Amino acid sequence: MAKLPRLSKKKDDDPFAPERGPLLTVRFAIALLLIVAGIAWILYYYFGVRPEGGFGALNDQGKPVQPGGPSFIADLEGKNYLIGFVLLFLGLAVSAHPSTPLGRGRGVVVGMLGCFLIGLLWICIFYIFLTGKDPDYIAVFTDLGQKNLFVGIAFMAVGFTFATRWE
Repeated sequence: MAKLPRLSKKKDDDPFAPERGPLLTVRFAIALLLIVAGIAWILYYYFGVRPEGGFGALNDQGKPVQPGGPSFIADLEGKNYLIGFVLLFLGLAVSAHPSTPLGRGRGVVVGMLGCFLIGLLWICIFYIFLTGKDPDYIAVFTDLGQKNLFVGIAFMAVGFTFATRWE
């Protein structure tokens, strides 16, 4: 009876093995850029453009609080969240491609479970803290209101893009 050769585990331990592909690709750089741009857009709008108490808030003299930052961003009001989250989710979806570290091997599981858990936590935080008689104030969550459900479900949908890559 012929003896089968043993498989070497060195290929599995080497993160730079040729079968796995390069760690940083153009697609992965674009995905990271989109993710960072989406998060930065949301943070800039929330802390730099949005009026202190939100649009429609009044100051001490009873006049509306004026937004800061560029007027074209202030004119978009709540649509800035849409722009930021679309960039974020697009970046996550692009990173699910097999040419990126998140799109192959263990990265798929990390991306998939990460998106599922973030989506679940997003919805749970919304229901626990922002619904009921006396809602708490949580940055971004309070501005989005019921749209928080869309954000949580969108995170889960991006998780399914990772799930399609799972082998």
